[in-house]
Amino acid sequence: MIPLEHVIGLSAILFGIGVVGALTRRNLIVILMSIELMLNAANVAFIGFARNWAQMDGQVFVMMVITVAAAEVAVGLGIVISLFRNRDSVNVEDVSLLKW
Repeated sequence: MIPLEHVIGLSAILFGIGVVGALTRRNLIVILMSIELMLNAANVAFIGFARNWAQMDGQVFVMMVITVAAAEVAVGLGIVISLFRNRDSVNVEDVSLLKW
């Protein structure tokens, strides 16, 4: 059985990698993948706590996070496709050009 400290440590490392990726990259697709990595790090922490305390609440939260992540991907990819069709680039700095 894996100790809870190792699960939370893994979750913190994954979340940190996601934060660094979201803050340092200019490509919108990489930023969306970094946000997904942060959501999955939260899922790992929820599952670790749920297993440690033998409750199903953590698994319910994980299902809610997965649902929100799926909606985020659908909306985010729609924006990326629109940006690429209009500007031929997925650079974050070009997003401000979509304003009126």
